Amino acid sequence: MTAPSDAPGTAGDASEVEPAQGSGDTASRSLRQIAWQRFRRDKVAMVGGVVVLLLIAVAIFAPLLVKLFGYPPNEFNQAPIDPLTGGVLKDPDDPMSGIDPWGGMSWNHLLGLEPVNGRDLFSRVVYGAQISLLVAFGATVLCVAIGTVLGILAGYFGGWVDTVISRAMDIFLAFPLLLFAIALAGVIPDGAFGLTGNGLRIALLIFIIGFFNWPYIGRIVRGQTLTFKEREFVEAARSLGASNRHILFREILPNLITPILVYSTLLIPTNILFEAALSFLGVGINPPTPTWGGMISNSLQYYTTSPHFVIIPGMAIFITVLAFNLLGDGLRDAFDPRSSD
Repeated sequence: MTAPSDAPGTAGDASEVEPAQGSGDTASRSLRQIAWQRFRRDKVAMVGGVVVLLLIAVAIFAPLLVKLFGYPPNEFNQAPIDPLTGGVLKDPDDPMSGIDPWGGMSWNHLLGLEPVNGRDLFSRVVYGAQISLLVAFGATVLCVAIGTVLGILAGYFGGWVDTVISRAMDIFLAFPLLLFAIALAGVIPDGAFGLTGNGLRIALLIFIIGFFNWPYIGRIVRGQTLTFKEREFVEAARSLGASNRHILFREILPNLITPILVYSTLLIPTNILFEAALSFLGVGINPPTPTWGGMISNSLQYYTTSPHFVIIPGMAIFITVLAFNLLGDGLRDAFDPRSSD
């Protein structure tokens, strides 16, 4: 039985046609397109995204940037250094010119020089970005991989699987990660697992940060999986005879991409701060390889005479962490289904 042509909501009612046409534009867009439009309207998040892309470009092209605008990061330059105080002289040719509070910033040294040894700060900050982002991204990938797999298994199968994984999460969350990292970094020899020097240190930091932080994202994935496994599309796949593997990785996992992506952007700045803290405590990357945390640790005794030595690496960490946090907040709002379009 068909509805009469003049019934409300049909083509015969002109007053109902306009809202249907207007809503059709929104309905025709995919969730990705809607999220992108929301994200573009968030100017703060866009700025954070641009800064993140610039930081990644700086880390990738660090050798080229240093070749064009700086000096080798471990090259000593004693000429402009005051032999008594270790500060950077205002005039390298006049030992009595006094200490330059700006650290000798010039066209040759864009961010000035380090006290005592005269190494170029611009080069060391740029190369420090490589270490910080490499450790942060590597640890985040490891953390997301472990947390996603264990979280989806716990949420989908439940029972004893959920109990074992959930109790493991509780144990890892109660683990004193910083103390363990300090102890482990102190006892690892210079060579192990086929790696030596800073290559071993970087791998060790990625393992410690990523392996012991997976419960945070594991809990998020577990909670989302508990919701998705009761949805109609999962029931439909199960009724058609789909295997558990198919349901997990072809039905549920694609719907977890959004929360995983958002949480990853918020996890990266945490990993950057953790790497900086370990380098600050002297158990991170071995010197003279530059790291932002190590630079801050070496600068504390010169903060009265050379404040730029403290401020510049500190601002590098601040800007990086802030940019990733702004990007993560923007992505979270953009993918939130409760957000207004």
